[in-house]
Amino acid sequence: MDSSRAAPRSRPPWRRPWLYTALASVAVVGGTAAGTVYVKAQAHSGGGAVSSAATPSASPSAPASEEESVEPVAQPTVDHDAQLADAVELVSAEDTAEVSVAVLDLGSGESATYGDGVFDTASIVKVDILATLLLRHQDAGTRLTAQEKTYATAMIENSDNVSATALWRIIGRAQGLDAANERFGLADTEGGDGDLWGLTQTTAVDQLTLLQEVFGDDSELSEDSRSYLRGLMRQIAVGQQWGVSAAADGSAWALKNGWLPRSTTGLWVINSVGRVTVDGDDYLVAVLSKGNSTQVKGISLVEAVARAAVSVFTR
Repeated sequence: MDSSRAAPRSRPPWRRPWLYTALASVAVVGGTAAGTVYVKAQAHSGGGAVSSAATPSASPSAPASEEESVEPVAQPTVDHDAQLADAVELVSAEDTAEVSVAVLDLGSGESATYGDGVFDTASIVKVDILATLLLRHQDAGTRLTAQEKTYATAMIENSDNVSATALWRIIGRAQGLDAANERFGLADTEGGDGDLWGLTQTTAVDQLTLLQEVFGDDSELSEDSRSYLRGLMRQIAVGQQWGVSAAADGSAWALKNGWLPRSTTGLWVINSVGRVTVDGDDYLVAVLSKGNSTQVKGISLVEAVARAAVSVFTR
């Protein structure tokens, strides 16, 4: 294996309105400060062109029955969750595998989620461990020690387990992690027992929330803390540069992966979280999976789901 709650802050997804184009014979006659457009329906007995002028051609003495009818134009929203579900359903997966994903368009603030299961974190919890350590130092007005920086670099860039265990103990194990996560807004994440940090339980939605703490502006972490953590996530060891990075259009990504064969089932937990850039736009993506027969198949599943998630906003 790669390793051995107060109410969260609400971050409701924004919805981008799509406008329907009316193909009827209508003319725009006015609007409101809120942006609602009103149209005037006009009946024509002949085949002549319909004027779009604001001044009606009808006589001022026209009876009330011939006056304009005014109704607002519908502005429906996009169901990104449904689009994501459709995209993920097209991904080939083993019968034993279960996957969940959450994605956020940092530019628009729109998000989508698929699946609500609880998963073992494996080594993606290392981002949470370091975020907790940084928060503790912020509260105390201190900086990471030289030894802590050495541990942090090895833990994130190389996924070193010994370093993770050392920092896990420094933050107070599960109790320290859970306390920090309450402030970060993670509602369904619970630290592993004892030194079993890799068995911390989490959801894709919670991991997306944590990514917002690292890559967003509205965060419990200071700019210096966020910048430090982001920098390490951009320098992952070559052999570990898989996962959500598959959705990026090049090397513009920052991530942390986790992989763990469960001794009870022999099946693999494969997770990946991070930020990817596509056509200049940034997306946060968290993909969690379990029940994979091999590590390779799990990685393939996670990468395919990451691409499907980002496609909801880029296609």
